[in-house]
This record gives sequence, structure tokens and C-alpha cells, in this order.
Amino acid sequence: MDTASATTMKALNFLATPANQRATAPTNLTSQTPPTKPNSHTLHLQSSNPRSRAISLTRCSTKPDTDTDNQKDQNSTVEPDLNSKPLNPSPPTSVDPLSSPLSSFPSSSTKGLVFDLGVENSWDGAGVGSPVVKRFLGDEEERWYMWYHGRSDSNPGSDSIGLAVSSNGVHWNRGRGAVQSSQDVGLVMSSGKDWWAFDTLSIRPSEVVVMSSSKVRASSAVYWLYYTGYSREKVEISEVPIGLENPERSGEVFKSLPGLAISQDGRHWARIEGEHHSGALFDVGLEKDWDSSFIAGSHVVFHERGDLRMYYHSFDLENGHYGIGIARSRDGMKWVKLGKIIGGGRSGGFDELGAMNPCVVRKRGSGEYLMAYEGVVGNGGRSIGLAVSRDGLKDWTRCGDEAVLKSSEESGWDSNGVGSPCLVQMDGEEDEWRLYYIGVGIGGRTGIGMAVSEGSDYRSFRRWAGFHL
Repeated sequence: MDTASATTMKALNFLATPANQRATAPTNLTSQTPPTKPNSHTLHLQSSNPRSRAISLTRCSTKPDTDTDNQKDQNSTVEPDLNSKPLNPSPPTSVDPLSSPLSSFPSSSTKGLVFDLGVENSWDGAGVGSPVVKRFLGDEEERWYMWYHGRSDSNPGSDSIGLAVSSNGVHWNRGRGAVQSSQDVGLVMSSGKDWWAFDTLSIRPSEVVVMSSSKVRASSAVYWLYYTGYSREKVEISEVPIGLENPERSGEVFKSLPGLAISQDGRHWARIEGEHHSGALFDVGLEKDWDSSFIAGSHVVFHERGDLRMYYHSFDLENGHYGIGIARSRDGMKWVKLGKIIGGGRSGGFDELGAMNPCVVRKRGSGEYLMAYEGVVGNGGRSIGLAVSRDGLKDWTRCGDEAVLKSSEESGWDSNGVGSPCLVQMDGEEDEWRLYYIGVGIGGRTGIGMAVSEGSDYRSFRRWAGFHL
């Protein structure tokens, strides 16, 4: 960097709780070598706009530049170098065993369960969900990261975001509390503290896009976390349809909007303030629009240079069903809505009342887009379905009339519903697929499960029951 350029740059240091800081206005992001202080990461940002300076020094400006050639698809399992510190950490320093003990379930009832509630008094001891799973391959090892939402018994009305790590995507290391270093796991991001913000009540992860050097002009990978933020503002609906709630299992309908945060290690996050006055990336639609109630589940796919797609869900008050829409962006921050792409299914079907929580993957080889989504049946029950598209835009076709994953038997840990799917395409002779999901059991207890495809046939999944030798 030349001297003239350096004089216009500012350094924003964020520690273990950086998510309370917000950054605004478009400029360039420079990723630096990890600093020597274990709890500190430095983002070099261009000077803030006047509005930001007038309010506080913590609201700086940043806009990563994604207008570069993308050499490989974002869903490739070969991502950033595992030998770098952010992606190949030493053993976590605040780790519990796999999960809280599963002895409360009969052994026959835990099929598919890979991540239970946290231990007593932990940040995720009362609920878990919204799995966002990424697999990274190095020369000598593989490492799995899972961002997910959790809530505690002490604050059951508010979800936070945490990180767990694994060497095989099945047995996970997790933390009781907030992360303290770049080698730690546990709570990584809490609800916003600014009274005017869109995410003061609760937050849930929707997708993490790893911007490698082929996607962003930076010296190392940068994580972009797209998440759903919930405020305490309730949606004004004259007659609330039976079963409508936002977030799920809250019993009420709160307004939610999409947000963005960035990180250099996947643990310490800085919120990026969007164009909406609340800091969100964009607002709900107008009164008669299909997405006028809330925006949730904002899953982002990096298609190619200057082309990112966001898939999200809302509730169409006019037609009485959940729907999935799409927005498009050149830089990942400014979005243009293109409309609803999936609505209610056939009468009596598993998704009669619509689709929500989309997860979209661009398949290796064919380039076809595959969407897993949470289908809502007439009585409010949840299961998981699939849809495919040639170009990932508006032309989507459901994969049959049946769900690919349904609730388990009556005594199962996920007998009351499954949803929030996350697809991972494996590599090998059969190109197996993994489907991570949230399961709801008796009394509303939640857990995260995994199902695997029958070879490369993504239309057929079975709950994981152990490795086959």
C-alpha cells in the first residue's frame, strides 16, 4: 500500500464482543496477517462518512470488493488454506464433550442426532438450531465448522450465534460460553445493543460465505455471515393465521430483516450496516407485496463475479402461505428483489402452506441449483423438501410431491418436526450428500441432526446411524 493510500485508512480493532460495532458505507476491505494479540483482529477501513463520525467512532465504513474472477464455486470443499491460523486452530480451549448427555433419550430414539442441547447453564442449554455447516479440506486433514443459533435458560427469549468444530462433521467440539481467542469455540455473536437496530431481540445465522482470494481483493479469506435479526417490533396483522410465528416456536410474529457481519477467523465479528435505517441490508415489501410482513432465512450464493443471489422467506398474507423469494446483488451489500419463486404446494401436500428456510447449493459438474427447504403442511407440521433450477433464478421445479425427510417415529428426538436444512455435497466416487437439519421433539426440545443420501441420489435421504466400515 502506498503512503498516500495509507493516510486515508483507519484501523478498527474488535475484541471478543465486536458484534456490537457496526460499519457503514462502501469502501475497500484489506485483510491483514493475524496480529500477535490473541483476542484482537484488525480490519483496515477507509475513512467513515460524516454521518458515522458524528454518531460514534465505532461505526466505520467498509465494503469488501467482490468484483473479481471467481476461480471455483463457493460450494467446493477445497476452500481456504487449512494451514493458516484462522482455519486450522489448535484444540479449542473451552470445550465440552460432544453435547449434553443423550441418556435422556432411549437409544432407538436418537437416530440422526449429532448435536444435542448444551450442558446446564451453558449459552445453548435451552435450544439449538439453524445449522450452517462448512467443510474445509487441507493436504493432511479435514475440518468442519458449524455456526448455529442457541439460547440459554437464563434468557430463553433471545437467540445468539455460536460456533462448533469437528474433524468429521459428526462429533463436534463446542464451548460453554463466549469465545476468548481465535482458537476457541462457543458463543460468537449476540443480539444488537443499539436501540434503533433491527436485531435487538434475537439473531440466527442464515449462511456463511467464505470470500477467498479469488472472490475478494484481500490477502486471506474473509467470512461473510448473513443472518436474520429480530426486533421487538411485532408485525401488524389483523387476523394472525393459525401456526404463523416468527421466529419459529416463538408463539408470536416479530419483524425480522437480513443482516451482514464479517470476520477474519469465523469467531470475532463486526456488523456491517446496510442501507436500511435500522442497519439491515433491506426492508420488507410494501403493504400489498408478498414479503410485507418480515424477511427471514437469508441464504446467499456466490454465483460468479458481480453476481450474488439471496434466497429468503416471508409469509404471503394475501395468499395465506409461506413463500421463498430471491434478491440479487453485485457486491453482497446492495440488493434488488426479483420476487417470489416458490409458494404454497399442492392441496394436502407436505408443503401446502408453503416453503421457508431455503438452502441453495450449486451442484458440482452440472452447475444445476439444488434447494432444500422447510415445507409447512396444513396443520403446521414441518418436513424437508427439494427443488431444482437450471439457472438458480425464477425457474424452480419441486422434486416430487413427497418430502425427502419427515418427522421420525413417535418416540424419536425429532418426532414433532424437521426443518432449517443445510446441504453439504461430499466428494468421492459416489458424491454423497449430507443434510443437516433441526429436529423438534417432545415438549419442543430441539437438536441438530444429519441425514445422508443414497449415494449421489439427493432425492433419497436416511438418518445417520454411524459410520460403515
